[in-house]
Amino acid sequence: MNERALEQAYADCLRLTRSHYENFPVASWLLPRALRKPVAVIYAFARTADDLADEGDLTPEARLTALDALGVMLDGIASGAPQTTALGVALADVIQRHALPIELFRDLLGAFRQDVTQKRYAHFGELMDYCRRSANPIGRLLLHLLNHTDAHDLACSDAICSALQLINFYQDLAQDSAENGRIYIPQEEMQRFGVDEAHFRARRTDLGMQRLMQHQYDRAFKLLRAGAPLAKRLPGRFGFELRLTVLGGRRILEYLDRNRANVFARPRLTRADWLKIVWQALRGS
Repeated sequence: MNERALEQAYADCLRLTRSHYENFPVASWLLPRALRKPVAVIYAFARTADDLADEGDLTPEARLTALDALGVMLDGIASGAPQTTALGVALADVIQRHALPIELFRDLLGAFRQDVTQKRYAHFGELMDYCRRSANPIGRLLLHLLNHTDAHDLACSDAICSALQLINFYQDLAQDSAENGRIYIPQEEMQRFGVDEAHFRARRTDLGMQRLMQHQYDRAFKLLRAGAPLAKRLPGRFGFELRLTVLGGRRILEYLDRNRANVFARPRLTRADWLKIVWQALRGS
């Protein structure tokens, strides 16, 4: 591989990472310098697949075809075939250099395919299986980069990543249902609390809807608490970055919980919120 082409491929992935804003920090200056490029490549893969599943006006068939092409790219990387795209070149190098399990990337791809084909979830176990493939692989890949892959660390990472995925669903409740036709609240629980899809169409927050969402928030809080000790076991700036991530997720949950009178309002973290989060992370809260 031409070293200049490889560096350009990494630069393209870094540019993609920096062009997207998320509530949670990705490949920021807080990461150890040696990890910024591989983290950016992992993010670029996930971002590319996510955009194919969601963005633009492609038909479902076209989205699946495009995602299948990423699957072919992964197969090629696994077999050692030369890659021709910037993403493929950089990803092949990261996977080989850091001995990353390629199945984790396949799990991500499967979740994005599911975004195209599945709009409802019957029960919470089904939703957690989606989180296992849509969110948990990211945390596991980062732990592989750090060589922290014992069972306890992986379990904590899974809890954090699943919690963050659920929080993302809850803060995007209105957008997911209106724009993408998706409801990431278990149908069984909606029925139990007397909520139906008309609540989402009308953005109606009655007592049943408030109780339903309180149930969701409580579970996400528990998952965050279960995974939080991982941030104190990871080294240096990476551990600090993870504390920021967990505290940011908790802060969003607190906003959602306080604003149950309108569960469809999307919370946004302010400068004051981030200052508080940074202070708490520095104190090791």
